[in-house]
Amino acid sequence: SIARAMGRNFVRTSMGGVRDEAEIRGHRRTYVGAMPGRIVQCLQQADSINPVFMLDEVDKIGSDFRGDPSSALLEVLDPEQNHAFRDHYLGVDIDLSRVLFITTANVTDTIQPAFLDRMEVIRLEGYTEEEKIEIARRHLTPRQIRENGLADVRPIFTAKALHEIVDGYTREAGVRNLERRIGAVCRKIAVLAAEKRRHPRRVTPALVNKLLGSRPYLAEERLHEDRVGVATGLAYTTVGGDILLVEAAASATDKGDLRLTGSLGDVMKESAAAAVTFARTHATEYAIENDWFDRHLLHIHVPAGGVPKDGPSAGVTLLSAIVSAASGCAVRHDFAMTGELTLRGDVLPVGGVKEKILAALRAGIRNIVLPAANKRDFDDLPPRARKQAKVSYVQHAGEVLDLVLVKDK
Repeated sequence: SIARAMGRNFVRTSMGGVRDEAEIRGHRRTYVGAMPGRIVQCLQQADSINPVFMLDEVDKIGSDFRGDPSSALLEVLDPEQNHAFRDHYLGVDIDLSRVLFITTANVTDTIQPAFLDRMEVIRLEGYTEEEKIEIARRHLTPRQIRENGLADVRPIFTAKALHEIVDGYTREAGVRNLERRIGAVCRKIAVLAAEKRRHPRRVTPALVNKLLGSRPYLAEERLHEDRVGVATGLAYTTVGGDILLVEAAASATDKGDLRLTGSLGDVMKESAAAAVTFARTHATEYAIENDWFDRHLLHIHVPAGGVPKDGPSAGVTLLSAIVSAASGCAVRHDFAMTGELTLRGDVLPVGGVKEKILAALRAGIRNIVLPAANKRDFDDLPPRARKQAKVSYVQHAGEVLDLVLVKDK
């Protein structure tokens, strides 16, 4: 689309698994079977000196004793050098300064830092649930109906049926599995039509469950009443947002201790330690006895235990659960929160705000607590979500506890 808009030719090459530097620079002509590198070959295929050139999957480039292709690509992508790129096979300078290079990657962690520095990184977020349903309605459903030979039958997918497929049968940032599930429904309807059996003309959620089987993904578990020691947090995952229940329970012991379970990573363990320290420091403000932490074993658990969890955004949720368990005040079940905590009680900004708020709304929670520094991220939400969400912005942990704890008269 970019090439068409610019009136240029388009060429693409996949860099996944490339480990030989000669793949980029070409082989010297002294070797048997020598040939130009991929850059020159693709320019020849494009039949142009200024095409739109796509380098696909650059995060999967390897390196071994034959060289580092990422280092060879530095000269290709660097505007200060690529006007005189030299291919070993041709032995002459090639001007790549007029080529528009576009690279794609799933993660930037595996890209060599110097190579990444030559790129302007544009991060594409995953689709929201509403966007997936609209893409399915406009593009995926008509294509699968056509490809599965249902042009004459033309079953109608209702909005609720598409929502059921998105919510119960897929967990992804894109729409690849969504199209597979829609295709599976179309194929089963096509079988009924081919066997001259009665086949449905309207696809409903009940029909989706019948054709695709039981839902592999259940709706997010949420609280339906105020509970002591249980707070609702928000987490960012690779497939979008999710709500996270944090449980805290205390048992009497001779020596105070902290136990953490639920496959927590190092960052969340440190957040929990910081939350305990803040709660101990401000115990009197929340009707907690001074020696309470010395007389109790505090156990913090984050279900599900088999799913690894980590990230710098659970500080305020952990603190709310801890103070609730220590003071006996329940945490409001209709509030979800996210934010990192310092020992001073400052609430620091976090990432993935859009996905987290959408996850809360999907679970039926409208009251959301966000760090004040994340106010700028609220504009990224779809208009419908902006109307539904009631966001409270906080700068200090005390503001969070005032909002979410149910205090006795």
